[in-house]
Amino acid sequence: MDEEKMEREAVEEKTETGEEMPSGGKKDTLEGTLCCWAQALVTAVVGVILLFTFGVRLISVNGPSMQDTLYTGDQLLVLNAMFCDFRAGDVVVINDYNAELDDMLVKRIVAVGGQTVDIDFAAGVVYVDGQALDEPYIKEPTYTAEGVSFPLTLAEDEVFVMGDNRNHSTDSRDTRLGPVKEGYLQGRALLLVMPGPTPDTRARDWGRLGAVR
Repeated sequence: MDEEKMEREAVEEKTETGEEMPSGGKKDTLEGTLCCWAQALVTAVVGVILLFTFGVRLISVNGPSMQDTLYTGDQLLVLNAMFCDFRAGDVVVINDYNAELDDMLVKRIVAVGGQTVDIDFAAGVVYVDGQALDEPYIKEPTYTAEGVSFPLTLAEDEVFVMGDNRNHSTDSRDTRLGPVKEGYLQGRALLLVMPGPTPDTRARDWGRLGAVR
């Protein structure tokens, strides 16, 4: 019994001092840790790729049509259309489906399928289903007509879009665009993640970061 006890104590002492390393010791633990970190890294990279392929994407704003909500150079995080239930007030990205309007467009939905849009260009007021819209986001009232006749009733799969800079925007008032089929919407703008330079100051206003409203 004494010999067995001495042998066990000798094995424990050697293990503690690192002279002998049983299976599953420091080396295996280090390799296991590195393996776990590698797996986590690969999973994270794949997750980010899938997220930006199917879930969200980054879009750059170009042009003055959404001032003063958005400026040229603003970087937006956009939720893929397959996850969106589009509603009036949403800022959306539209595919470049028209040969005359070959740029991707960023606009605001004013009305959705089945609603009727009318505009009093003398007063600058937009009506949806006979109700004047409260539009705190616009830069100025809507005075410019671009060829579309009003009142206009939308098909169930259409939306009517306008820029917040109403008198400097090519949007659904223009016969080249008109009401937009929902199938041409890339998605809804969620966040401003990088501000472009403010036109007046040419500086980036970091206080603008956050949800797009």
